[in-house]
Amino acid sequence: MKVVQRMFREGGTSGELGFYDRGATPYFASRLDPRFSYCLFVPEDYAYDGDETFGLTVLVHGTARWAEHYRSSFAEFARKHRVIVLAPLFPAGITAPGELSSYKLLRQSGVEYDRALIDMVDEVADRYRLRDRRFLLHGFSGGGHFTHRFLYLHPEWLMGASIGAPGIVTLLDFDHDFWVGVRNFEEVFGKPIDLQAIRRVPVHMVIGEEDTETWEIRLAPGDSWWMEGAEKLAEANRLERMAALRRSLEENGVSTVQDIVPGAGHDGRLMLGPVQNWFANLLNGRENAPGIIG
Repeated sequence: MKVVQRMFREGGTSGELGFYDRGATPYFASRLDPRFSYCLFVPEDYAYDGDETFGLTVLVHGTARWAEHYRSSFAEFARKHRVIVLAPLFPAGITAPGELSSYKLLRQSGVEYDRALIDMVDEVADRYRLRDRRFLLHGFSGGGHFTHRFLYLHPEWLMGASIGAPGIVTLLDFDHDFWVGVRNFEEVFGKPIDLQAIRRVPVHMVIGEEDTETWEIRLAPGDSWWMEGAEKLAEANRLERMAALRRSLEENGVSTVQDIVPGAGHDGRLMLGPVQNWFANLLNGRENAPGIIG
């Protein structure tokens, strides 16, 4: 009986790790805002009393909220490359019944998703031995929205950013307001754009070569996302919008590497191989390794 009690002891009460603190963990409520939660993958051989330190990889879900799937898909990567994987869950309906997209803009209606994620990272760093509180960040579709805007707002937190096929992009455009551009960025976020810091972050872009559907991302006057400047990319598909984002980054001195996945449409699962390869190259000091199609 004592063995069973020890095996299934809850973690977090005595500081020592419990059974559910390694491997694929349950979802834990955010200590900052329990409306949000996160799950982890921690290599099973993580030792509470050891001295090995681990990297941190953060995976932000898309609109369908497949946080657990992305976390579990990185299990072998975590074991091999000695990282802990954090997958936040930002539920739908936070700012209004049925809304799906507020997290994609980082902040909306007084909710600060970016700060919620940073506190999750701090929470993990308080619990596990991390090499650095900076992390690798990837998001696909809705998560790609979040990732490139988080890069603009918090580059100092990132070791690398992998942007996967966002449907609507914010360009480094100083002639239009947010979300189209960044002219009023400091007014919106209380923090100016720091191009020098952004340029220090390696950037990966990944999308399927057949990601051409526009039914979910069309923009028209009267839409909730419509604003001045939106017409520039209103009819563009995700490939065209990614190309515009890449041009905008590179015109502002941000170097990028791109993977265009042959035969793939809008399916984040098919992007994970290139993302893991790029993360592995980054961890091994080869962040400029070419993509499938650069």
